[in-house]
Amino acid sequence: MSVTGSCHCGAVKFEMREPTDFAINCNCSLCRRLGSIWIYSKIGNVTITGDEGATIRYTHGDETLAVHSCKKCGCTTHWEGLNPEEDDRMAVNIRMSDPDVMENYHIRRFDGADTWKFLD
Repeated sequence: MSVTGSCHCGAVKFEMREPTDFAINCNCSLCRRLGSIWIYSKIGNVTITGDEGATIRYTHGDETLAVHSCKKCGCTTHWEGLNPEEDDRMAVNIRMSDPDVMENYHIRRFDGADTWKFLD
């Protein structure tokens, strides 16, 4: 199975192969502001396309991951781990896919603000 999506203007696109069978709605200070819903896979299963420098890369806190947003339209498309030898996952924002794609996923609530545990 493969999931595709893009930012609003189409400058940044993604394809994820072998995604998780559920999506995550995290309540951390960043994700709740972005309104993102994430699906995950191994880094090698994700292809991001766009011109070089098409995204703004944002890191925060312990700087273990970088969140990418399109420079042109501002949509947040994905995040990547900055220490792949420790964590080989990557996530894409499924809200950037067609709405019917998200209907295929059970959305799990994750407490990234406090306990780092699933709330369901």
